[in-house]
Amino acid sequence: MVYPVTTERMSAEEFLDWEEKQSEKHEFIHGEIFAMTGVTRQYATVAGNVFSSIMQHLRGTPCRVYMADMKLKLDAADAFFYPDVFVTCAESDHQAERYMVEPRMIVEVLSESTEAYDRGEKFERYRQFTSLAEYVLINPVKRKAEIFRRDTTGHWVLHEYGGNDPILFASLELTIGSSVLYDNVD
Repeated sequence: MVYPVTTERMSAEEFLDWEEKQSEKHEFIHGEIFAMTGVTRQYATVAGNVFSSIMQHLRGTPCRVYMADMKLKLDAADAFFYPDVFVTCAESDHQAERYMVEPRMIVEVLSESTEAYDRGEKFERYRQFTSLAEYVLINPVKRKAEIFRRDTTGHWVLHEYGGNDPILFASLELTIGSSVLYDNVD
């Protein structure tokens, strides 16, 4: 269970000002503030491998990839999130400094402490991003990736990749081999 770090509620603007002064990152949902958990080596390695593969692929395109320290704002949920990796192709996001608002793809690397939240409440909120085409969950311990893709009818369809399967990120027209995704993960 995740609990707020303070009992005092804040507005979104108050949160942005407050968080700039903090040494740790926090997510914000409906006025409540939640501390982000630390990561393992495997987690950080997989997130870095995804980021670098996507960054190389997107060179020369109107899309950009961001990692961990850039916030996403979801107005519909009055929330700010720090996805592990996300891609945006929106020109307005490329001009933004504090947060982005139009992700095309979001990647979360699962850990024991975040898996239930990433699959449940967080995904429920992320689905409110009208620009979002893919939500990716990667389990570095099980070497398994689950990609939820929004189809033409607006439904989310699960695509699973395990073991040595190459992983298709359809919204980016990119396939990453499992040996690249899990490079340096024991």
